[in-house]
Formats: sequence, C-alpha cells, structure tokens
Amino acid sequence: MASKLLKIGFIGGGKMAQAMAKGFISAGLSKGESMTASCHPSDMISHNAFKELGAESIFENVPVVQNSDVVIIATKPSVVPIALADITKAKVPAGKLFLSIAMGVTIKQLESYLPGESRVIRVMPNTPALVRSGASVYVCGSKATEEDGKITRKLLESIGTCDEVTEYMLDPITALSGSGPAYIYIMIEALADGGVKMGLPRDLAYRLASQTVLGASTMVKETKTHPGVLKDDVTSPAGSTAAGLHFLEQKGIRAALIGAIETATLRCREVAQGPAK
Repeated sequence: MASKLLKIGFIGGGKMAQAMAKGFISAGLSKGESMTASCHPSDMISHNAFKELGAESIFENVPVVQNSDVVIIATKPSVVPIALADITKAKVPAGKLFLSIAMGVTIKQLESYLPGESRVIRVMPNTPALVRSGASVYVCGSKATEEDGKITRKLLESIGTCDEVTEYMLDPITALSGSGPAYIYIMIEALADGGVKMGLPRDLAYRLASQTVLGASTMVKETKTHPGVLKDDVTSPAGSTAAGLHFLEQKGIRAALIGAIETATLRCREVAQGPAK
C-alpha cells in the first residue's frame, strides 16, 4: 500500500482536511481523482474546494470508507459519533485504517464508535501542511499495525515534520502546534503594524515580518541552538534590540504566550470531557 498512490478519504471537508489533501497531492502521494470527501450539504465551500482538486465530493460517509485505503476523520468533535455510526451500521470492508484529526476524541472513543476490527491512529496536524511545512504528531491505537504507523508517518512527513507521541501529550500539542499558527499570524500582523507606524510601506512590512519569523524559526531548527542563546546573539549592549526586549518583558509577552498554551490546553480537555451534564 505504501508504494503506490493511496486512495484517501475524508469524512469532513473543512480547512484542515483541504490543507492535508493539497499537501498529499503536492507531495505526489495521492491525486485528486484518488480522493473522496464527504461534506455537509450546507458546506458548499468545502464541497467545491474538493471538486477543484479533482476529488469526488459527496454528502455521505459510507462511500468514503468503501472507496479509500486510508480514511481521515476530519469532522468537528461533536459530530464524530454521529458520522461514525453510519459506518458501523453499514457493511463496509473490514479492517480499514482510520486517521482522526478530531480534537479531544480519544483512541478509546474512536475504537468504540467503529467496527471492532478497525485500525485507528490519532493525528494532530496543523494548517501549514498546505505548504508542506506542517508540524504533525500521531498516536497508534490498539489494533494499528507497524505498517499503519509507517503509512501515517509517510503521509505526515510529506507535509512537514512528524513525531510519534503518547496520547496524554495531544492536548498540549494541540494548543502549541495546532493553535500555534494563529498566535504567529497575529505576531506577524503586529510586527508589520509596528513597521507601518514607524513609516514602512505595508507590503514591505509584511514581507520583512514574515521572513523574519521564518528565518528565526529556521535558525532554531537548523542550528539546534537554544532560543535564548540566539536571542542573546542579536542583543547588543544598550542597543535597539535590548530596548525592544525590555518593552516586551514589561508587557508580559512570555506570560501571555505561556498562558495561551495553558488556556488552549484546558479547552481541549473540556472538549474531551463533553458538555456539562
């Protein structure tokens, strides 16, 4: 299976599913015509997005499973039991591989919703998968095989980095890398706004801000140097960087970012527990 183009199905066709689909196509692991997606009838934007990729976009879940080697569960968490109930009731081929990106839905829950022989792997990607710069992790369920893990890793590495983790890590990972792009986007916007305030053209400010974030992250990743050391390398005594850092510390930038991860993690755990009785 891993040596040929994969037939990939998506139960749910939102932005994360679209990003993964485009990434897999860009990496040459699949083609639009080898993909099937089920979208809610009211979500014509997602429906049309998959159509534009050359994929079959439908409004039923069972054909997605029947037509796919790998099925990616990409619905909202509250919809997962309903969507998977259709599959359990229908006579679909046994032993399918399901990858779930649904936040807060545990492996134990997923395995209970699906036919008993189903192989389940939880995955947490992020939207930069669209440009093959994603940061993904995965956790294998009780029936997932070593080959299933290899297939999952191959898919995820085609759209960025990939790590195998334990399930208890998934909530903070969701808060960090899943939600993290939103935090970085607001930083880029704010940095550019600062440049504009001080006289830079808007387009130049965005180019400089985005490239600066890219360059800084690449330095951390490629040099494997502690971020604090790299920060010190930029900070000359009594210089402009030192002044700027002092202002950020006064405004509590570290506490704000740490608090964002904590708050988002707690929200993931709330979702996993379900609505209050």
